Amino acid sequence: MKKQLLIISLSLITFLAYADVKLPRLVSDGMVLQRDQKVKIWGWADQGENIKLDFRNKSYQTQADNMGNWSIELPQMKAGGPYQMSIVGKNKVELQNILVGDVWICSGQSNMELPVDRVKVKYPGLVENSKNNYIRHFAVNTTYEFNELKKDFATGEWRTASPENVGAFTAVGYFFAKALYEKYHVPIGLIRIAVGGSPAEAWLPEQSIAKYPNYNQLLKKYQHKATVDSIIRADKAGVDAWNSRIDQEDSGLKDHWLNNDYNFANWDKMSVPGLWKTNPFIANEQEAHLNVVGNVRNSGVIWFKKEVNLTRSQLNQPAMLILGALVDRDEAYVNGAKVGTTGYQYPPRRYNVPEGTLKEGKNIITVRLVANNRNGGFVPDKFYGLTLGKDTVSLTGDWYYKVGYASTPMPSNQVTFHYQPSSLFNALVAPLKNYAKKGVIWYQGESNTKNPKEYENLFADLVKDWRTYFNQPKMPFLYVQLANFMEESAVPQESNWAEMREVQRKALEIPHTAMAVITDVGEWNDIHPLDKKAVGDRLALAAEKVAYGDKKVVYSGPTLKSYEIKNGQFILTFENVGSGLMSRNNEELKHFAVADASGDFKWAKAKIEGNKVIVWSDEVKDPKRLRYGWSHNPAKANLYNKEGLPASAFQVP
Repeated sequence: MKKQLLIISLSLITFLAYADVKLPRLVSDGMVLQRDQKVKIWGWADQGENIKLDFRNKSYQTQADNMGNWSIELPQMKAGGPYQMSIVGKNKVELQNILVGDVWICSGQSNMELPVDRVKVKYPGLVENSKNNYIRHFAVNTTYEFNELKKDFATGEWRTASPENVGAFTAVGYFFAKALYEKYHVPIGLIRIAVGGSPAEAWLPEQSIAKYPNYNQLLKKYQHKATVDSIIRADKAGVDAWNSRIDQEDSGLKDHWLNNDYNFANWDKMSVPGLWKTNPFIANEQEAHLNVVGNVRNSGVIWFKKEVNLTRSQLNQPAMLILGALVDRDEAYVNGAKVGTTGYQYPPRRYNVPEGTLKEGKNIITVRLVANNRNGGFVPDKFYGLTLGKDTVSLTGDWYYKVGYASTPMPSNQVTFHYQPSSLFNALVAPLKNYAKKGVIWYQGESNTKNPKEYENLFADLVKDWRTYFNQPKMPFLYVQLANFMEESAVPQESNWAEMREVQRKALEIPHTAMAVITDVGEWNDIHPLDKKAVGDRLALAAEKVAYGDKKVVYSGPTLKSYEIKNGQFILTFENVGSGLMSRNNEELKHFAVADASGDFKWAKAKIEGNKVIVWSDEVKDPKRLRYGWSHNPAKANLYNKEGLPASAFQVP
């Protein structure tokens, strides 16, 4: 009898939970609804349940179908708010603080994911002055799915721009929204579904993946949950074993090198910044920036120590230890007290030093650095110092070092499932199907540079598939061309990054797209450059043209319209010249190269004549080919329009 009552009770609880009206995470407090489009509000309820929705003094009714799905379509609305919404079935849900404005999907990889917190050091006052109820952000955590189109997100909530919230906003998206709001004064909603390191194929639906045999084979493999679970267990076991061995064998931990009284005067010295050893993962042209350290293999643990002498007056200031960027992961200590740790290379190390940690006289800074599977050390051309209020103590120069444990590399063949074909489309794009949106801003491509030719098809499919899935064939799709990165080359070079930029440039042939060129804001030693304002601002200009129909805005740098070869010279004609062509800082035009039929490129001279550029080289008498900005890092490329927007890299023919 008790068992029967328990079953009845559990059934009743299950029925009541199912009977309640349930909404997707996007349809929640603080949401931004798309203006000037029909808007769908949807959810789930009991089979046949009557649903009533009240919004802006109007009522709407529907009934859940035999699967419990329901939806109500709201008419087109002008921008405004905040509003309230009431949804009543067998229960009542009330939503607050709703705005009507423009909704933008912010997607791609880590440079779109990168939060405001990572770049705020470059923009004093940015966070403190961020309060704006009309800019909203919805962030979704990384997840993946191979077998179904997800109907809802597992995480996410709408947040309003404020000093408390904005640090977690996508930095590119926030600057984009800020620029649009300042011009149009319309609420802007950002939905961030970016995933660091993700390749384009992860964002494609299964029907498109079927066209790529290698990717299709992987997708079919990972659609077997048992296979995925087995790989996860094996990969975790390998990495855990490596990390355990690192800690167990590290002499620094066993012999208490962290102890502030430990005598390290007999350790060797290394100049910081610098990396500790050349290896196959570092390009030959970077060797000039490397410091060679002892018998450290590609991987392992190395300890660094630095003495810093401070005065009593310096102790009365807020202190921060800034360690640029380190390869790969670190633990940082001041006088034996741990002040911070970072698990991988890219985030900047900015560690607050608690009050009372520093002392008058000698202080010891210790860094325990672990390189997983490549050359480790202190990334060159970054800032290394101890800040004490407005005072700064430089930490460049000699540091003492000692190898704690020289290791074979960490197992590096783990499967990252959210990089696999269709995994992100199914998990992160699919739940957006019903939510009305203005368009997409996209920053991705670094993870596909091994095969730029393939990316030409992947990207075209991606744009087409998203528009089809969202039933918006003309949906604006604004994207970012790759930034300049890696060492500059003194001679013309072949470059997959340049090939990728060319593929991205040609993608402008896809209707209702625009591209932000950012080869002047990158950093040679950081794949995540801090200048996200220029990126967001240039995407906003593109939006003004493509999404908002401003026919007068200069939204792009000069783009090649046509060319001819006459008397040994290339005559290039440009459009999007704005008020006219110019060279940055009025210097001689640079980064043009020409080649004859042999394909051997030589640097060329160039001059501006109206909306044309004339290019020639005394070394190439019969030029057949031309390139501009064609390298990993074309930082010296300096063709702009007078509105300050750079020309894209390109090649002809």
